Amino acid sequence: MATIEGRTGPWEMVIGLEVHAQVISNSKLFSGAPTSFGADPNSQVSMVDAAMPGMLPVLNRMCVEQAVRTGLGLKAQINLVSIFERKNYFYADLPQGYQISQYLQPIVGEGTILLDLADGSTKEVGIERLHLEQDAGKSLHDQHPRKTYVDLNRSGVALMEIVSKPDMRSPEEVGAYLHKLRSILRYLGTCDGNMDEGSMRCDVNVSMRRPGEPYGTRCEIKNVNSIRYVQQAIDYEARRQVEILEDGGEIRQETRLFDARKGETRSMRSKEEAHDYRYFPDPDLLPLVLEEDWIAEIKATLPELPDEKKARFMADYGLSSYDAGVLVVERATADFFEAVAKGRDAKLAANWVMGEFFGALNRTSGATLASAPVGAEGLGNLLDLIADGTVSGRIAKEVFEEMWDSGKSAANIVEEKGLKQISDTGALEAIVEGLIAENPEQVQQIRDGNPKVVGWFVGQVMKATQGKANPGLVNQILRQKLEL
Repeated sequence: MATIEGRTGPWEMVIGLEVHAQVISNSKLFSGAPTSFGADPNSQVSMVDAAMPGMLPVLNRMCVEQAVRTGLGLKAQINLVSIFERKNYFYADLPQGYQISQYLQPIVGEGTILLDLADGSTKEVGIERLHLEQDAGKSLHDQHPRKTYVDLNRSGVALMEIVSKPDMRSPEEVGAYLHKLRSILRYLGTCDGNMDEGSMRCDVNVSMRRPGEPYGTRCEIKNVNSIRYVQQAIDYEARRQVEILEDGGEIRQETRLFDARKGETRSMRSKEEAHDYRYFPDPDLLPLVLEEDWIAEIKATLPELPDEKKARFMADYGLSSYDAGVLVVERATADFFEAVAKGRDAKLAANWVMGEFFGALNRTSGATLASAPVGAEGLGNLLDLIADGTVSGRIAKEVFEEMWDSGKSAANIVEEKGLKQISDTGALEAIVEGLIAENPEQVQQIRDGNPKVVGWFVGQVMKATQGKANPGLVNQILRQKLEL
C-alpha cells in the first residue's frame, strides 16, 4: 500500500475516476449530425443539438450497441432496462439548459478491470457503472478580447461515462488503470482513446485518510486530458490535503482545476450534489429496453481482449508476463508480433519487435506501425537469416538498420554487402591457429585457469572477420585448439 509520510504519520490516498469516453459512431447520440474531429465551428449541428423548440431526440442504436459492447468488455452487468434523465444546469455551451444522461438506472452496472503493475503484480479495480450521456458544446475564450464564442459541434456527441470504485491508492495505479481502460476500448473499437483530441477525458476524485480509517472528504479535479497530468494532479492534490489536515484544518468538498503550467490544482467551485441537478426522467425518451438475444449477439462478436491475449501469449509462445504485457497493449502491435513469430522462435521475435523495431519506430518522427518501412514479413525474413546461420545476431542489427533506411529486403542487403556469416571451418581454423601462435601470453593465462580470456580470442576472430564469423563455431574451434 502506497502512503504519504506526513509530519504526524502516514496517510493513504483514496482515488476514484470518472472517465468520459467518446463513443465511436458516425452520428450523435440523439441526432443525425456527424461527429468527425476538426470540422469548422458549428458546421456539425442539427436542430436537436441546437435545442430548437419542438425538436425531439431520437436514440442512436449504434451508440447503444457500443455501450453494451464496452460493458461486456469490462465484464460488467448489462441492464436490460435503463432510463435517460435530464441533468439540469445552466451554461452557455448547453443550449437545452439540461444534459440528457443516465442516473438511477444506467445501461451498464458493476464490472472489473485487472491492472498490471510495474512490480509485476496485478490488482483488480471495480467498475461502479457505465452510463450514456450527451456531450456539451465548447466555449471559445481565445477568439475575441472581450467576447466568448460557442462551438456546438460537440453538443450531443455520445459519451460513455465510466465510473470506477475508489479502489486506487497511488498515481501509478491510476496510470495503469487509464492505460488498461484505453487499451480495452481500442480493442473493442468503441472509443479511440485520443486524449489530445478530447475523446477521452478524466475527472479525478481524491481524498486522504489514515490507513484503515473511513474515507475522508474528497475533491474532484475536472477534465484532465493526459495520463501524465492526471498523475501530477493527484500527487499535488494529495500533498495539499495532507498539509491542511496536519495543520488542523478540514477539506472542503469542491471541484478543482489542474493548472498544467504550474503543476497545481486550484479551486473552481463548491462540489455539487446529485440533488442540485434535479434529475428527472426525460419525457421525450422512453425507457431503453434491451433484449437478451441482442446482447448475446454482440457478445459473440467481441475480439480477444488484452488479458486473454496476454495469457495466450504466455502459454503458447512461452513469453514472460512482462513481454506479453508489452505486446498486447495495442491490438495492432499484438497482431504484428504474431505475424513475425509465426513459424519462428517466438522469444527471438518478441526481442526483435520490442527492441530493434520499437527503437527504430521511436527514433523516426511520425512513423507508425502501419507506415514503418519494415513490415512484419520483412522482419520475419531477417529472423529467418539468423535462424539458418546466414547472418549473426550482430550483423542482423546492421542489416535491420539498412532495411529501415533503404526499404530493401534483408536478403538483398546481405548479398549486396557480402554480409553472409563465415561458417567455413577450415577458414576459421586458420584464423584461430594464427591468433594462438601470435598470442602465447593469453594462451598461458587460459592454461593458468582464466577461461575468460577465451572471450578475448573470440573478439579477435570477430575483428579479423569484420563480425562475420559464426560465433558458435568460433567458440567450438577455440576450445578444441586450446584443449579446454
